[in-house]
Amino acid sequence: MAGMTRRTGKSKEETLIEMSEAGSPSGEENNGYHSTLDSGSQHDDAKVDKQQQSKDSVYFRDGKRRIDFVLSYVEDKDDRKQERRKLYEANMQKAGLELELEDKSESEDGKTFFLKIHAPWEVLATYADVLKIKVPFKVNDIPENREIPVGWLFTPLRLPDHVMHPDPDYFTSSFDSNKHDFFLIEDKETFFPNSTRNRIVYYILSRCPYNKEDRLNKDKRGIKRLLNNGTYTSAFPLHDCRYWVKSRDPNCESERYSLYRYWARFFRFYKEQPLNLVRKYYGEKIGIYFAWLGFYTEMLFYAAVVGLICFIYGVATYDNTVWTKEICDKDIGGEIVMCPLCDKKCGFWKLNSTCNSTWQSHLFDNTATVFFAIFMGIWVTLFLEFWKRRQARLGYEWDLVDFEEEQQRLQLRPEYETKCTSRRLNRVTQEMEPYFPVTSKCARLCLSGATVLFWISLIIASIIGVIAYRLAVFAALASVMKDSPTNKLELVGSLITPQLATSVTASCINFVIIMLLNFLYERVAIWITDMEVPKTHVEYENKLTVKMFLFQFVNYYSSCFYVAFFKGKFVGYPGKYTYMFHISNLRNEECDPGGCLIELTTQLVIVMTGKQVWGNIQEALLPWLKNWWSSRNARSHPESLYSRWEQDYDLQNFSQFGLFYEYLEMVIQFGFITLFVASFPLAPLLALMNNILEVRVDAWKLTTQFRRPVAAKAHSIGAWDEILNLIAVFSVVTNAFIVAFTSDMIPRLVYFYAYHPGTELTMQGYVNNSLSVFKISQISTESTPDPGENPAWFNSSVITTCRYRDYRYPPGHEHEYSHTMQFWHILAAKMAFIIIMEHVVFVVKFFVAWLIPDVPSDVQARVKRERYLVQEYLHNYEVDKLKKQLNQKGEEGQCICPEIAATVKHEVLSECLT
Repeated sequence: MAGMTRRTGKSKEETLIEMSEAGSPSGEENNGYHSTLDSGSQHDDAKVDKQQQSKDSVYFRDGKRRIDFVLSYVEDKDDRKQERRKLYEANMQKAGLELELEDKSESEDGKTFFLKIHAPWEVLATYADVLKIKVPFKVNDIPENREIPVGWLFTPLRLPDHVMHPDPDYFTSSFDSNKHDFFLIEDKETFFPNSTRNRIVYYILSRCPYNKEDRLNKDKRGIKRLLNNGTYTSAFPLHDCRYWVKSRDPNCESERYSLYRYWARFFRFYKEQPLNLVRKYYGEKIGIYFAWLGFYTEMLFYAAVVGLICFIYGVATYDNTVWTKEICDKDIGGEIVMCPLCDKKCGFWKLNSTCNSTWQSHLFDNTATVFFAIFMGIWVTLFLEFWKRRQARLGYEWDLVDFEEEQQRLQLRPEYETKCTSRRLNRVTQEMEPYFPVTSKCARLCLSGATVLFWISLIIASIIGVIAYRLAVFAALASVMKDSPTNKLELVGSLITPQLATSVTASCINFVIIMLLNFLYERVAIWITDMEVPKTHVEYENKLTVKMFLFQFVNYYSSCFYVAFFKGKFVGYPGKYTYMFHISNLRNEECDPGGCLIELTTQLVIVMTGKQVWGNIQEALLPWLKNWWSSRNARSHPESLYSRWEQDYDLQNFSQFGLFYEYLEMVIQFGFITLFVASFPLAPLLALMNNILEVRVDAWKLTTQFRRPVAAKAHSIGAWDEILNLIAVFSVVTNAFIVAFTSDMIPRLVYFYAYHPGTELTMQGYVNNSLSVFKISQISTESTPDPGENPAWFNSSVITTCRYRDYRYPPGHEHEYSHTMQFWHILAAKMAFIIIMEHVVFVVKFFVAWLIPDVPSDVQARVKRERYLVQEYLHNYEVDKLKKQLNQKGEEGQCICPEIAATVKHEVLSECLT
């Protein structure tokens, strides 16, 4: 076959398709289909007596051939669909697959046909060779030296060994259909795991044509197109049993039951994950996701502990802060009259009215904030570096070390092959391959980029709308709540302020807009990615990942960026306020009197918590309700009547984007706990609690609520790895700016060391020092409060000045209302802090990354050892095989080529010398 490929210049895939059109790989006609599709009498004879034999089986009616895949369809009067099915099924038989049909009369609804597919050994061996699937050839004899100190402490977390390690550890090599006796083949029916079998069958189905041989049309190929045009209603591999009970068939592994019992239940949240069993049942791609999610959750534990300690420090120092006491003191904060926070509808107010928000702000805006920001910068580096090591170990244990190159070369998307009209020679493989013209590719990329930019502009427009809402509603609430009607409410009445009410409602509205835009954009992103026609599955996922993450990054984080870095920064001062767009009467927002950090915390908590709660409801509750409704009639049937394929047919389909959305959800969460963690040290704790639930919810829904997905290989988490690294670098910058510009940490330090009164270091007088003075008579008429808006205690003849947050010279000074020198000192200190913090964290990050190798030394040694043994065993195998051939020819009296004889003689002498 390899020689034929070289002579014709065609790829192995094309050669196999031609073989499928000409006949099966084994050269024999398939006989597993005629018994169910011949005449009606033959079909009636083939029916199984429901009362005698259970249909809850994963085998054909003969009880020997395993069902590797199932297709379903509803018979209709559309002749085109019938013709497509007839041709497609005939071509499947020519490709060597064996088929068995379940008549619609056997189904629950009486109108659905189920076509069961079995791949015999010859087909599995042929395509395992093509796909370079690694299989065992020798039991691994390298000793395992991974003893954990005080391992007995982790005994309660352990699972039984038959669950954690369902198979022995083997040396593996890519399967070669010409070397059957080289591999450890005890039973051909069980040699390939079920996940590998369904992967091979799906590979065939995705490339099998549904047209006649004399009408070759590359567009008419693949199960995906047949599903899209309604020829078939579903295509899926079978679960091996019901999840809550083992299969009655002793030949069935019942791995789904083991996964549910030991993994997919919430009360197992403290147990380790059986990743080897997950990989064996679902494939490496799903296995690597759960390995990453579990590792991420473990690392979150350390961040959550440190964040909780920082929060406890804020609570413990609650009553020891001088500036909060000054604000709440009726003789200090109670005597300071503040300028109105909005035009017309806001009156003058006293500083001590913000006592509660000041206390709340101190919980997160304290000395520990700086320490935690630096800690998280180092934590994220440790997380990424240790994950690389964990990923490398899994890559070795799961035979994924050399997978990337194979996947790029072999697994072209069927959609790419059908849409490419041009072909060119691949300089590496020297084979003709599909080729997409550069001009067409550039045009599609431009349209794709314009679409993404348009949707991002929609997000920005929605954020501006929410800002306008904040400004308008704050003015209204300030007018309504000027007499503090909420104080009459018990417990929470004194905590409700116009600022808090505005911030909470705006955050909720923003969250609704975020979810709505996400819902709409998801479909757009898939459409434009399909339009670009990526070459491989990896390229397709990477393109979709970039589009979706870029959009969701702006969608989820833009409101937090606004509060952290823009709100309250461009307000102006009472005599010269700055207005939104310069033409509106909406004055730019000021921060809450307690500081913008508490508002950023509020925004972060609402969006992050809301997303996690809604995500869990959407992931768990909706599939359960859909499955409950679809199987409501069949649940009353005994097991013998409710077939295995109908049980899975009633489950939800696990789409090709299932894992993509899981990764996206976790990466967005990762952004929340790293980009803005300086404002909310409890974010890692919230994420930890969510992820403990997330692992089990994902496992539960995958095991109980979804059809078994087609197994796929993946050597890493793909493009998400680069995205996490970018977030990690960006988080250092954002947290440095949050501490410098959103927190009041730097102004306090400057006052403490440079502007404190007297000779002793003290924070006494900080509040008065941080507020500037403005003459009330100089406030413009557009900003003066309307009659009746000022509180009863305000007397304009007595109170002639008001205060505002800034560092400006007082009225009457030669530099009236211009920034003081202290303002520039504080600004210089902020910039210096950003530079120092970034450099310190980056130096530590790069040092840690350099110190920790990406691949553990023992894994490197084991990989080298395995490669050496593979070469040695292959060499010995070829030599032994050649000796047998020569001996056989010598016994038969045939002439032996002198060169071959010399080679064998040399090998024998070498063996004797060694």
